[in-house]
Amino acid sequence: MTKVTYHLPDGTTEQVDVQPGETLMNASLRNNLPGIVAECAGSCACATCHVHLPKEYTHFFAEPTDEETDLIAYLDAADDDSRLSCQLVVGDCDAEIHVRVADSR
Repeated sequence: MTKVTYHLPDGTTEQVDVQPGETLMNASLRNNLPGIVAECAGSCACATCHVHLPKEYTHFFAEPTDEETDLIAYLDAADDDSRLSCQLVVGDCDAEIHVRVADSR
């Protein structure tokens, strides 16, 4: 099982066990973590699940789709590490992944 450490906007961290096939968005919602709103329920239509995924963890996930890239382009706080957590599906590995939840305030 993959352990994901969410670095939350308030400066705290929460570590969550994530099952293979689950998105980082769903794992966050399942554990009631603040910061990931997920207004579109994971359909890659709103960008309210914006996170920053450091480069050392990108190989655990598929490349962003054109739809994801287009949504990220309109975010004020977007950077080279920006991803939508609804598109980050965890594989079957025992890694530890760190992700920083974007401050949506």
